[in-house]
Amino acid sequence: MTAPTIGLYGLGTMGAALALNMAEKGVSVQVANRTASAVLRFMDRAGSLAENIQGHQTLGGLIAGLPAPRLLVAMIPSTAPMDGFLDDVIGQLSPGDTVIDAGNADFHDTRRRAARLAEHGLHFVGLGVSGGEEGARHGPSMMMGGSPESWAGLEPILTRIAAKHGEDPCVVRCGPDGAGHFVKTVHNGIEYADMQMIAEVYDLLRFGGGRDVRDVSAIFKDWNAGRLESYLMETTGEVLSYADAPTNLPFIDLIEDKAGQKGTGRWTVIEAVRLGQSASMIEAAVAARAWSAEKALRGVVEETFGADRADLDLDVGLLEQAMLAARVLEYAQGFRILAAASQEYDWGLDPVRIAQIWRAGCIIRARLLDDIAEALAEEPPEGQLFLAPRFSGVLMQGIPALREVVTRAAEAGYATPVLSAALTFWDVLRQGRGTASLIQAQRDFFGRHGFERTDQDGDFHGPWWK
Repeated sequence: MTAPTIGLYGLGTMGAALALNMAEKGVSVQVANRTASAVLRFMDRAGSLAENIQGHQTLGGLIAGLPAPRLLVAMIPSTAPMDGFLDDVIGQLSPGDTVIDAGNADFHDTRRRAARLAEHGLHFVGLGVSGGEEGARHGPSMMMGGSPESWAGLEPILTRIAAKHGEDPCVVRCGPDGAGHFVKTVHNGIEYADMQMIAEVYDLLRFGGGRDVRDVSAIFKDWNAGRLESYLMETTGEVLSYADAPTNLPFIDLIEDKAGQKGTGRWTVIEAVRLGQSASMIEAAVAARAWSAEKALRGVVEETFGADRADLDLDVGLLEQAMLAARVLEYAQGFRILAAASQEYDWGLDPVRIAQIWRAGCIIRARLLDDIAEALAEEPPEGQLFLAPRFSGVLMQGIPALREVVTRAAEAGYATPVLSAALTFWDVLRQGRGTASLIQAQRDFFGRHGFERTDQDGDFHGPWWK
């Protein structure tokens, strides 16, 4: 049987890792790069895997060397460089060929590019790849958006190189055009929320409870052996265990507390708002990163008003229950956004399959996703993850714990933006009658917007307009 063949342009960190993964899994890979010297260095690095790799000095040579219908992966920035790349390749490709953008892209750009290539009889795929360099090299989770024809060509390759959960490859065709990149965007939004939540609990344990950083590391490692098991929990336990060799100080204390971001968390929040959905936990995480970047300002505020915080020795079991409940709500918000987008763009997203492919290879892989996949397959009431019977016990125990954690943290002066957002999200949803009646009255009073009544059908105005 002839090995499947694919071309890859762009041998940066992720591109090189993907190419080596493909070659190792028996895929015939042809590669090129903007600078030809990088191809020679890559071929040397490939070692024995080079027998499955063919290097080209130019993009044109790469395209000419691929068998029809061509599969061409572009591992370059998914902004203006991607549009410039398409300008270069459209005239060199033939109808039926497929171009794959495997970077983090705004799904609106992916939809636009797919429409552009379709005018030339070409396919454009937005491929969300999660797992970082290690995942790309040994098995990522992948979310593909594109035509059925492009999936037919890519499936034999992607299923080979994907992470495996048991025997199940963690890759799926999410839908057409931008579906894959959108799912990857929401994945990253959930990742933002999870990382911030973990950081908040670290703050409460170490600085609230006065625990040694090694003890905090041990707590996270212990949690990772239970229901909170996840890649990010494992990572946290590991990074907190390192000391700086020259000083023997906790290495975490030598890292500036300014977090960067590349935009996917912000995109998630923007799209959620456009879709009329709540992404409050993700928004809180994005806001926390933005505030973290204002290091100088935070210093001025601390100097002006002080930064005193009271001791806060929270029970470790209480924190564990609170985190588990918040994590359920965090995923619930993500899947609500996916459902809204699927309806808006007629993508037909399969939430069960999405949960399944997130169980290995990706940054948000977690033990909880087994339960989430099963809960979604059972079609919970109103389609809401938090109404699934299998999570009722988690929430019955976890919400009181979350409430105590958030309340005591606020009283002691500790910021918990994501944990607080989780509790607010829950408290709003559990009220059969909330406060929006007053908002509707106000809107009608100043703008004659009208409202619905509880006792009659139709649209009404208040007595203030008589």
